[in-house]
Amino acid sequence: MRLLIVEDEKRLALSLAKGLTAEGYAVDVVHDGLEGLHMAGEGSYDLVILDIMLPGMNGYRVCGALRAAGHDVPILMLTAKDGEYDEAEGLDTGADDYLTKPFSYVVLVARVKALLRRRGPSGGASPVYEVGNLKVDTASRRVFLADGEIILTTKEFSVLEQLAVRAGEVVSKADILEHVWDFAYEGDPNIVEVYISTLRRKLGPELIRTVRGAGYRLEVRA
Repeated sequence: MRLLIVEDEKRLALSLAKGLTAEGYAVDVVHDGLEGLHMAGEGSYDLVILDIMLPGMNGYRVCGALRAAGHDVPILMLTAKDGEYDEAEGLDTGADDYLTKPFSYVVLVARVKALLRRRGPSGGASPVYEVGNLKVDTASRRVFLADGEIILTTKEFSVLEQLAVRAGEVVSKADILEHVWDFAYEGDPNIVEVYISTLRRKLGPELIRTVRGAGYRLEVRA
């Protein structure tokens, strides 16, 4: 999944990005409210971590503008302020949750995961995608094939997750790059092919089909 951090404290923003990337998310970072609004408004993010005190446009206004434009992306607000009024104001503008600085990184990750689960189709636990005898558990980030567990790296899991969410559909290389890496990635786009190759070695060559010129499809077999 792809997250956007809008935070003007650069050290904090980069620290959060590093940690969340290690959790398996693709993370983009901006330090200005107007830029954050522009990027979040593109609609390609699964969650936004939004500071309130920002240059350009504060977090309340960014959140309000996103909601007014019809964007329902989950928003976790961060602030150095404290008190019920600030929390109420943040939630009134459409934020989904609120965290006061300083905060525990463990708590932030738990809040992020809870918001992403809440956005899932069931509104409950994180989805478990079952495609034939393949099971992809996005809560525990574990993969099972037939009766055995397949151990995947963080990036391998994230690529497989993109295919499992849209099982039976063609997922383009660009879509995988956008959601597994971040917008600042300037490496070889063929990195996707490398991970597809390793997944085929671990899961079997017949499970992921290449659709020439279009992308990849996780095969749904009865």
